[in-house]
Amino acid sequence: MFKSPYRKEQALAYQLQQSYVMRKLLRTLTISALLLAPAAVAHAQVSFGIRIGPPPAPRAYRVPRQPGPDYFWVEGYWYPQGSHYRWHDGYWTRPPYEGAYWVAPYHVGGQYFEGRWESQRGYLTHDHRWDRGPQRDERHDPRPYPYDRNDHR
Repeated sequence: MFKSPYRKEQALAYQLQQSYVMRKLLRTLTISALLLAPAAVAHAQVSFGIRIGPPPAPRAYRVPRQPGPDYFWVEGYWYPQGSHYRWHDGYWTRPPYEGAYWVAPYHVGGQYFEGRWESQRGYLTHDHRWDRGPQRDERHDPRPYPYDRNDHR
């Protein structure tokens, strides 16, 4: 039987072509991965916080008398503002809705948790912009103030 050298050359050429295609494919995948990796990192969520340590000890103050039977005393507390703590005086207020109770703010493991009203309906955090109201600590009128409630009653 006669073996043609042409078939050997053809097989060798085929192997070289396959090797070339594989190298080209590998190079393309490597370059693609290098180009797309920064895009994946860009979509990653990055968060950072500023730790300012635990708040100072609470201040001593006199609690005014309760303005009415449906008022609840919210104890004074420190809250973070920028890179320092700011004191929030205690005050009498009405719960934002029936069944709500106040959970005082606290600091645990380097993290501050805001004070909030809680109930079976969920929770409502205290918005310090409400404090700018002129009657914040003088709520003798039984009608609710707009900054006193957030349930649209």
